[in-house]
Amino acid sequence: MTPPRPWGAGGLRRLCGLALGVITLVALTGGCDDPPVEPPKKDESPLIVVPTPPPAPSPRLLYLPDGGDKAPPEAPQLAPQAGMPQVGSTSRCPGDMVDIRGKYCIDRFEAQLVDSAQGRVLSPYYSPEARKAKREFGTWRKQALEVGSEQARAKPVPFPPGWQLTETYEPRAVSAPGVLPNGYLTAHDAQKACRNAGKRLCTEAEWVTACQGEQQRQFPYGDKYEAKRCNVFREAHPAAVLHDDASRGHLDPRLNQVSSSAGPLLRKTGATSECKSAWGNDAVYDMVGNLDEWIDDPEGVFVGGFFSRSTKNGCLASVHAHPPEYYDYSLGVRCCRSQQ
Repeated sequence: MTPPRPWGAGGLRRLCGLALGVITLVALTGGCDDPPVEPPKKDESPLIVVPTPPPAPSPRLLYLPDGGDKAPPEAPQLAPQAGMPQVGSTSRCPGDMVDIRGKYCIDRFEAQLVDSAQGRVLSPYYSPEARKAKREFGTWRKQALEVGSEQARAKPVPFPPGWQLTETYEPRAVSAPGVLPNGYLTAHDAQKACRNAGKRLCTEAEWVTACQGEQQRQFPYGDKYEAKRCNVFREAHPAAVLHDDASRGHLDPRLNQVSSSAGPLLRKTGATSECKSAWGNDAVYDMVGNLDEWIDDPEGVFVGGFFSRSTKNGCLASVHAHPPEYYDYSLGVRCCRSQQ
């Protein structure tokens, strides 16, 4: 005999339905003791984390007797300055030269040197003679690791083009803006480079006249010395930076790559835009400072001062202490030409 069911078939169905409803309610509400969970709000100001580069080490400053400082030999190059006159050739002077009183022409910029036959650019950090360039490259690849501070020894020697060390070539002077002018010239190198450009070395009178501008003032910009108007009397000496001695190592190919806390010591042609000797609507740039420039003198004379020379003589600055065979990092050239 089957025992009686206390709920009956209908009651059992109602009980199961009630239990199912309770389970569903618990599932939807998360239980009686837990409050409803709200979805996360959208962040209206998201945090973006940008990695911060480590701070650069402070420059090592060592003060020189003339008040200059020594700073690390690394800094970005200055960009060429805008606003230079765009002057084409005239019947008297070619386009890369400036007409001086209708009597002669002078290069607008200090010379960059190229291979006369093919126009290949010579390294501005070496002599334009292959024999000397090869010797200095080999010498300083070794000595650069042995002299100066740890920071200076880490400065690599620049590599010249391979052909400059091995081939036979003639240098030719090019007058152009925004390039590094060549140092390391003897007076003979300077004369040869000008001659191969169809030009010649300037006489001292021609050079000084051009430097003083139409108003014939002692400085390209006026009658009195003004600091920083030309790239001269700078705050550092490259040999002191690299060798801890301003009087040594003047053939080191790295010298014209040195920067002080104020930027590169040797600047690109025309970069010191206020250092211009005005002639009409034209101008000659960097006649004071940047590089000393050889002139036509059998005893050997260079003029104008270079970036670290402690001179306030402007266009009248000249050095007579070295023979024509002498050369170092500070010696360049600009050419003249007699008018046709």
